[in-house]
Amino acid sequence: MEVSELHKQFAAIFEAQADQVFFSPGRINLIGEHTDYNGGHVFPAAISLGTYGAARKREDRLLCFFSGNFQEEGVIEVSLDALDFDQDHGWVNYAKGVLHFLEQAGHVLDSGMDVYVYGTIPNGAGLSSSASLELLIGVIAEQLYKLQVDRLELVKIGKQTENDFIGVNSGIMDQFAIGMGADQRAIYLDTTSLDYELLPLDLQDNVVVIMNTNKRRELADSKYNERRSECKTALAELQTVLDIQSLGELDVWDFDAHSYLIQDPNRLKRARHAVFENQRTLQARHALEAGDLETFGRLMNASHVSLEQDYEVTGIELDTLVHTAWAQEGVLGARMTGAGFGGCALALVAKDKVADFTAAVGRHYEEQIGYAPSFYIAQVAGGTRILD
Repeated sequence: MEVSELHKQFAAIFEAQADQVFFSPGRINLIGEHTDYNGGHVFPAAISLGTYGAARKREDRLLCFFSGNFQEEGVIEVSLDALDFDQDHGWVNYAKGVLHFLEQAGHVLDSGMDVYVYGTIPNGAGLSSSASLELLIGVIAEQLYKLQVDRLELVKIGKQTENDFIGVNSGIMDQFAIGMGADQRAIYLDTTSLDYELLPLDLQDNVVVIMNTNKRRELADSKYNERRSECKTALAELQTVLDIQSLGELDVWDFDAHSYLIQDPNRLKRARHAVFENQRTLQARHALEAGDLETFGRLMNASHVSLEQDYEVTGIELDTLVHTAWAQEGVLGARMTGAGFGGCALALVAKDKVADFTAAVGRHYEEQIGYAPSFYIAQVAGGTRILD
């Protein structure tokens, strides 16, 4: 969306001029799925799909929110003095949560504001629209209230909002990728220490194609929290013998040697995915740095198999997309991305094969599932920022 259009839409709703306009990206995760809350590594990148915002300070204590994606809801008004979760407020709860935790951290919000948002991330696609909104609101508040807050604090407040306000026990990857992303860079992140490196994403003559199942993924209502609980219990069983704080501390040999401690076969599978996926992420980083995209692609494939067989978070829609992608000419690798249970998958595809790829995969998916998928070329972009 153009800056001028953002100003125009804001003025049409609030009959005033916006103070500033902003953009907050979505994210893809190249590899390292369901490792962030298990103390492992992840390999995400911010993308050009995201959430636009325009805002201005008010004189009173009223917060007024409007979404260009849900125009039928009109302006949702909330008092700055009543930042409590309210089921009826839908997406505005993410904004309320961020402002609530900013205040709790000691930052002063001295008046209300008008906020217009418009998202280009497909709803429920697993490209992190919620974290995109959280960082957007955080940066809007930082600018309008002139807060002394660093980006990492906003990242942590976004995660806190997701965990403690919305009730989804997610890790920090989404907010970190969106807040710290850089143009044409992937982020290699240790989710325990938060040490990270921005690595050039040189895909040579290939592009990342986002494949959207167009099946909505409701994270809070999915089995996401169940998977996290299973891994936590498996970790506790391993800790009866091993001095570890997370599954991410184990290599495959240590895990195999001690897997007998895990008493339930499902928990064993969940923990095995967390350990092996972390090792795949380490290998993928080395492959990317070496320019070995064939190995990178094979690791993507292995990641999906593990998510399908051991973690069981894919489903027929994601599996149909990915399995069909594997069979196409010019595809180096493909896997689901995000929490799963619907949402999106990624494929690393030769540039000159993209048109044939999307036609073939789209046709087969529609035959099998009954409706069409959507495809996007992932443009890697910078993190949440001011546009004007």
